[in-house]
Formats: sequence, C-alpha cells, structure tokens
Amino acid sequence: MRPALDPILKKDELTRDDIITLLDIDDPAEESALFERAYEVKQRHVGTKVYFRGLIELSNICVKNCFYCGIRRGNRAVDRYALSEEEVLEAARFAVTARYGSVVIQSGERQDDEFICYIERLVGKVKEISDGKLGITLSLGEQSEATYRRWYAAGAHRYLLRIETSNAALYKTLHPDDHSFEARVEALRTLYRLGYQVGTGVMIGLPGQTTADLADDIAFFKKMDVAMIGMGPFIPHHDTPLADAIPGWREHKELHLRRALRMIAVTRIQLRDINIASTTALQAIDETGREMGLLAGANIIMPNLTDTQYRTGYQLYDDKPCMDENATMCAACLERRITSIGETVGYGEWGDSPHFLNAKKQH
Repeated sequence: MRPALDPILKKDELTRDDIITLLDIDDPAEESALFERAYEVKQRHVGTKVYFRGLIELSNICVKNCFYCGIRRGNRAVDRYALSEEEVLEAARFAVTARYGSVVIQSGERQDDEFICYIERLVGKVKEISDGKLGITLSLGEQSEATYRRWYAAGAHRYLLRIETSNAALYKTLHPDDHSFEARVEALRTLYRLGYQVGTGVMIGLPGQTTADLADDIAFFKKMDVAMIGMGPFIPHHDTPLADAIPGWREHKELHLRRALRMIAVTRIQLRDINIASTTALQAIDETGREMGLLAGANIIMPNLTDTQYRTGYQLYDDKPCMDENATMCAACLERRITSIGETVGYGEWGDSPHFLNAKKQH
C-alpha cells in the first residue's frame, strides 16, 4: 500500500483531496484497506444490523422526462400502471408479517390533486393496518411544501429525493430544460425544515462526471445534513437518450461497480452515522453486489414488495435483478445473504439514522 494512503485512512475528517485520492484507488490491496476502514467506522457508529425498507413501486406514471430513466414520460415502450389501494395495503401487510421495520412508497413523479390525496390516504391506512409499527418512507419526487406537510401529517417520516449529481452543469445534461437543479435542492431544504428524515443520493459513473464531482457530492451530503444516502452505479437504459452515452459500458461494468463501492466506503468514513443503502443497482452488475455494498459500509437494504406482474414496468435501468422473485422469496434470499457475511437483520425496527436521532436530541 502507498505510504501516503495509510495516514488518510486513519483520519476522522477527510479533505477534498483525500476523498479524491481514495475514490481513485485502483490497487486491489488499497481498495481492501479502504473497505476495511469503512467497515470499522460502520461497526462503531451504526453497528452491523441491516434494516429492511420494503419497497412498494406504486406507479410508473411520471410527468418528468429525465434523459437517463426508463420510466421517463417520453418512453412510449413502457406499459404504464398504478397499484390499487388494496394492492399497496397487501404489500404493507406482508411487511408487517415479515417484521420489516419500514416500507418505502416509490413512484414516478406526479403533482396532481388526485395523486396527492391518494398518497395521503395510503400513508394513513398503512399506519392504521400496522398499528403504527411500520416506518414510512416516501420517494415521490418534487412536491410543494403544502403537499410535503400533508404527507408528513398523515404519518410519513422519511423522504428520499435523489439529487443524482450536485454539479448543476452536469445535472442539466441529464434533464430537459423544464427541470431545475435549484428547485431540487430547495425541495430537500423544505423536507429538512418540515422535520422529515431526508435522504438523497447520486449516480456514480455518469457521462462527463469526474472524481472531483463525486468528492463534491459527499460535501453536498454533509452540507445538506442528510440522514440517508441511496446511490449506485449509473446503468444505461436502452430506451433513453443516454442509452449509448458510455461506449463499452458492459465491457467495463465491473469497474463501475468498484467505483460505486468506493463511493459508499468514503461516504461512510466521512459521514459516519448516517444510513447508507446497498442498492439493487449494485446487484444488477454483480450477483453479490448488495453484500459487497454492506461490506463497504452500507447498512440498509430495500427488498421489493411489488407484485411480480408489475416489475417489468418499473425498470429505471437495464438488467434490474429479482424481476421474478415474489416478496417471500426475496425476504428469504436476503436474510441468507446477510447472515452469510456475518451481519444480522434488524427485524421489527425502524432503523432510524443515528445521525438524525442525535441531531434531534441536540435540538
């Protein structure tokens, strides 16, 4: 290992240059040392318990037209769907029975009154059927402050709104002109002010992205004081404008995976007590990708609760795994995978971010 690397790994607070150095590691021994350090930090600050967030992919109807996303408004090859109230509640009942601590209701973005009222009603009913035991995360895009207030009052307490990149110029290359980087950031600020546990995240390996951009993403996470991060490798979708944006992507996908894992590790070292998801996108590249994510410092898994008949309609990127595994199969598989690396599942626990809880105590 490079003599200069060891002092960096021992630091509690990394500089921007330190972060760039760690993200650019290409030696396997150095990478292993990075992952080991990140895992030590994880053990000390959040433990080795993995918390499940049962994912309910509510609908693939979206008003946005992001250039990278498979369910973008302009993709006419997608069969659009929306789960009924009973289908959502059935998934929530499974989460209660399986002793998942929380569910995530995720959907394409909509801001119409019908959708807003539907979410408000769903959140209330999920709280009711679980007797308040299920934590509720929403991932429903940019909304007005009034809408966020309604959903919070109904019982949602976490919100995941990924920024995808903190570089405003790079953000512009990923979205049409009617999308606003500033509006996205302001939505995150609003969620924080209203009391949500705020999650965000980025894609790693975007066309035109630099290591410095990724270092600045980590600084952005810290500045925004987020409680959770969900991030993974950029995986092109064949029916989007960015389908061929990275020539030879498949031949080099393992390199993209390793870079994403390094991003998880460095984020863990720098931000210590936040929650970090080991995303499905990692598993899309390698069958054991989610375990790799946990060993690199992540502590959250989002098992899919959506009925398999809808899974093909919610492909944000190509090669999404577990398309034919029902919720029961997924739960058993994940528990085996987690125990195989010496970790345990936090059944029946919300698994709130220690960072959020500590900040709450200080206030």
